[in-house]
Amino acid sequence: MLSPKKTKYRKFHRGRLKGHATKGSALAFGRYGIQALTSSWITSRQIESVRRVIVRHLKRGGKLWIRIFPDKAVTAKPLETRMGSGKGSPEHWIAVVKSGHILFEIDGVSLELAKEAVKLAIYKLPIKCKFLSNDEFAKD
Repeated sequence: MLSPKKTKYRKFHRGRLKGHATKGSALAFGRYGIQALTSSWITSRQIESVRRVIVRHLKRGGKLWIRIFPDKAVTAKPLETRMGSGKGSPEHWIAVVKSGHILFEIDGVSLELAKEAVKLAIYKLPIKCKFLSNDEFAKD
């Protein structure tokens, strides 16, 4: 699973998920992609799950780009712990995704194969997404 090697701070504020993505909202590497329609946190486990589904469906053909990275730590206190005594320790890593952001990109495969792979991958994500195509022959 993805996680940063080193961070400036161990613990982060939660933040807010307002607005739309301005950067990373257009296809940059591949011809097909997955675009987020809502904002949410996506864990490193979910990113890995989507990566596995796409790679297996493409039968290791084509190329896959992951355009998000989990660089924010989410903390949790141990179970059955009384209130107080500070913030919990980091539990897992998340990527903050705003609506309009491109999550994954695919290239080197046919339109039908890419659509099917993206359809299977979207089931693994906790947000609404859509299939994007930069193909001049596609009518999406």
